[in-house]
Amino acid sequence: MKYQEQIDHYIEERKEEMLDDICELCGINSERMEAEEDMPFGPGAAECLDTALDIAEGYGFDVTDYDGYVGCVDLNEKPMQLNILAHLDVVPAGEGWTVTKPFRPLLKDGRLYGRGTADDKGPAVAALYAMRAVRDLKIPLKKNVRLILGTDEECGSSDIRYYYSIEKEAPMTFSPDASYPLVNIEKGRLPGHFTAEFTASKDLPGLREVQAGTKINVVPGTAWAVTEGIDAETIREIAVRVSEKTGVTYTVSEKTDEKTGADDTSASKGNQICVIDAVGKGAHAAIPEEGVNALTGLLTLLAELPFAPCAQIDAVKELISLMPHGDCHGAALGVDLADDLSGRLTLAFSMLTIRESGLDGSFDARVPICGNEENVLAVIAARMAERGLTLQNKEMTPPHHVSGDSRLVRTLLECYETYTGREGRCESTGGGTYVHDLKNGVAFGASMPGTDNHMHGADEFAVVDELVVSAKIFAQAIVELCG
Repeated sequence: MKYQEQIDHYIEERKEEMLDDICELCGINSERMEAEEDMPFGPGAAECLDTALDIAEGYGFDVTDYDGYVGCVDLNEKPMQLNILAHLDVVPAGEGWTVTKPFRPLLKDGRLYGRGTADDKGPAVAALYAMRAVRDLKIPLKKNVRLILGTDEECGSSDIRYYYSIEKEAPMTFSPDASYPLVNIEKGRLPGHFTAEFTASKDLPGLREVQAGTKINVVPGTAWAVTEGIDAETIREIAVRVSEKTGVTYTVSEKTDEKTGADDTSASKGNQICVIDAVGKGAHAAIPEEGVNALTGLLTLLAELPFAPCAQIDAVKELISLMPHGDCHGAALGVDLADDLSGRLTLAFSMLTIRESGLDGSFDARVPICGNEENVLAVIAARMAERGLTLQNKEMTPPHHVSGDSRLVRTLLECYETYTGREGRCESTGGGTYVHDLKNGVAFGASMPGTDNHMHGADEFAVVDELVVSAKIFAQAIVELCG
């Protein structure tokens, strides 16, 4: 490709300078905090955005601050052709860091450690250096590229919605907020919320309460229930058999006031109150097959216990018939769809509360290109209604797809292949990226296949060589798409 040698030399000469800029941004805790005046996501995000724009302005770029939501860096004043969409906010530091403290970036063994080094401050700076390379090498361009620096990607992307309420989408956009080679398909999403009400029953044996899940997009690794009127040994005997089928571990103990919040009235009458704790394995809802769902495992056990007949227990059995343990594709709900481009629908039953007179639950469905509101949402709503459950959702997020034959995709993959020697190919994801709602946006970089950056976890890192080659790839992409 033309200019490859010059771009390669330019970025290599400024490698240390680029790392210094990344470290400056990663030294700022930019997780979302309480909003303040002119700081919609709190002082940390505002400081990081101001610092990034100061760095870009110091290199001679024109910058714009969109009311603290988004900052933009423009390469020239020509018609807009390409947006590079990155974010400066981070998830909370969390526990378990061993190499360095979260906001004290450290270079060690070819890796740059620290919160945000990979997600997404490192790639954002790599994109800035790509723009520097194109400008300083005086490579002629016919169109403009704009680096968009967001500050709320981790908490819902309200930043970018604000930006696009003011500005038009560029003809082409890529976000270095994923991994190579390139993601051009993102499944749609139905974050299902359903409820049911029923008449409370005083008949024993009975079910007092069920609790499972903390977030809709996480397969629950734990769940618990409180029963009354069934002795612990009976539950344990049934649990051993059910555990063999589900892979979930069950622990049964007599009532504790802290968990049930109940008095000893029933127990004093000889009706034993037991707590059942179910332990499986958590996973992201986009890949539910990698987990062992403690919620569905718990319901499987409850469905086999000798409860007195009542509407509440009927609801438990209906739930496990609609979302049985191990069904990660919505087969029982009638929505097991798949296509060659985006793969198979996934569905995770992720949250549930059951009390004496009602239940409230959630599931997370990731929907392939062939799915829509008619063949997914409406089908689930009808199946649930038949069994006394009400799906509260009236709409779903549609799938996102940019053709693999588009100029944007073909050009980005060619640049990737040129600078890495690896095969470029399109991939789909069950997760959502920063470009999901953009007509012509894809996720591109900035980590190589096989690299686990520990994003959102302890000891997050970026491989230095991957950041450097990303800056080169981005610069070449700018040349090819805007020249």
